[in-house]
Amino acid sequence: MLYDLAIIGGATAGLSAAIYAGRKKLTTVILTKEIGGQSLLTETIENFPGFESISGRELIKKMEAQVKKYGVEIKDGLEVESILKKEDFFEIKIKNFEDTFLVKSIIIATGKNYKRLNIPGEKEFENKGVSFCSICDAPLFQDKDVAVIGGGNSGLNSALDLLKYANKIFVLEAGPKIRGDELLQEKLKESGKVEFFVNVQPQEILGKNFVEKIVYNDLEKGEIKELEVGGVFINIGWEPATKFLKGFVNLNEWGEIIINPKTNESSVLGVFAAGDCTDTLYKQCVIAAGEGAKAALSVYNYLKKD
Repeated sequence: MLYDLAIIGGATAGLSAAIYAGRKKLTTVILTKEIGGQSLLTETIENFPGFESISGRELIKKMEAQVKKYGVEIKDGLEVESILKKEDFFEIKIKNFEDTFLVKSIIIATGKNYKRLNIPGEKEFENKGVSFCSICDAPLFQDKDVAVIGGGNSGLNSALDLLKYANKIFVLEAGPKIRGDELLQEKLKESGKVEFFVNVQPQEILGKNFVEKIVYNDLEKGEIKELEVGGVFINIGWEPATKFLKGFVNLNEWGEIIINPKTNESSVLGVFAAGDCTDTLYKQCVIAAGEGAKAALSVYNYLKKD
């Protein structure tokens, strides 16, 4: 089957694009690892118009239902490996999947992924004490001492999630000061459960079957030190989920897809992009939704020219 449109990514931008594509009667398929993406990790959204307060999971559930209403196909559990441009269509290859998808146009809405420390023990102890999601995993660390890596807002919010459960929280920041909002810092300090470390560089995560220690370099003293912890939460930022696009579309120095801000079209004719994987300045749910809608309308106008 030759689809009018494939949307790669199933979070806010991708689902919004699908709603608009469905309403325009474009034969559309969503290809995604997971419906919802990072939105599922947001406990409370208070700045999405129409909802005074809503969880990321609930918002995605509502958007998915709306997408299905318009007959858009959803193929989740799939990871796009590569895209090949043919004469007048694209061939999308899926990782560990024999069949390919043939489409006339594409919207890339893959969002972003957690940055990793890339130190020994990080990968080995993932889901065994190493976590990237405090909202998901904080209850598993009841009465334990834990380390949070990252002193920006992501790290401080992670520490805030852990306050209800952890016995002691160590926040480790590589720079000379904690970078997150002052209000968050004050809340954490007032709890009496949080200790801040600056100018430190994590070196290794140790344990037997589960995390037991984190080794770090105290850059001020030039000493290697250890903290006994039962968990490590890594919150050092994000990177666009665009590695599979290198050499296919133009990316900026941060790996974001460079788009025309008026149409959301990439450097490849017929390929559009929306959301956190693009060079759009602000990364917010409401902006991703708007960008997804704009991309779908641009696709419709592009296909009408054929």
